[in-house]
Amino acid sequence: MAGFKSTSSYIASRDLEVAVNAAVALQRPLLVKGEPGTGKTVLAHEVARSLGYPLVEWHIKSTTKAQQGLYEYDAVSRLRDGQLGDARVHDIGNYIVRGKMWDAFEADRPQVLLIDEIDKADIEFPNDLLLELDRMQFFVYETRKTVVAKHRPVVIITSNNEKELPDAFLRRCFFHYIRFPDRETMERIVQSHFPDIKQELAREALNVFFQVRGVAELKKKPATSELLDWLKLLMIEDLPPEVLRSQDPKTAIPPLYGALLKNEQDVHLFERLAFLSRQRQR
Repeated sequence: MAGFKSTSSYIASRDLEVAVNAAVALQRPLLVKGEPGTGKTVLAHEVARSLGYPLVEWHIKSTTKAQQGLYEYDAVSRLRDGQLGDARVHDIGNYIVRGKMWDAFEADRPQVLLIDEIDKADIEFPNDLLLELDRMQFFVYETRKTVVAKHRPVVIITSNNEKELPDAFLRRCFFHYIRFPDRETMERIVQSHFPDIKQELAREALNVFFQVRGVAELKKKPATSELLDWLKLLMIEDLPPEVLRSQDPKTAIPPLYGALLKNEQDVHLFERLAFLSRQRQR
């Protein structure tokens, strides 16, 4: 089986390539952390494409329970069908709703299972999946059957570091932190997404982008996804590079800043910096 490698559409660091392939070799979940917008979720799509596996996506919310990834028993539907005299009620299996992990376990070929943003759930969520991720099986109490994975899926778990994960869970994972791309890597990412972009525009936009990220007081620094959205808008508006060349976060807010700045505090910060700079120049 070929290992995961950086592609023309997804620029991965050598460390990330090693982490993915190590997790696959060790048959351990890969826990990926990093700033929002640095490509953690997209990584699962690229790993699935690289390995030739289907992708099963389980996106976690604050209300998500671990049990939902295994299965749920729909007692309400069974009660309703019983009241209507439906013969289906005699087989409780008709009311077992399979979760994403069950889908991945029972697939006829290996899958990539994405557990996305696990830190959104409550603190017990990761621990509630320890046994299932270790043994690749779980017990369905209603039918008294054990579901065992036909093929061990490649499990990729993402976290935005909103809360600490339990030590017992961390011990079972192979960990990788996606560092924010340096200038050279970011240039490759931009080129992969916008091969027809004018080089001067890309250069000036990256200058402004990294200047914005360099403002220490920012509450939410723009990440890769914000840069790509901003570049797309710049290309649609066909703004000349000269407009960006004169942009300095200390003297002006970047054009189409809504793609880069995501809250009013940061917008007000740039407005204040621009005002103070103009006052000093008088």
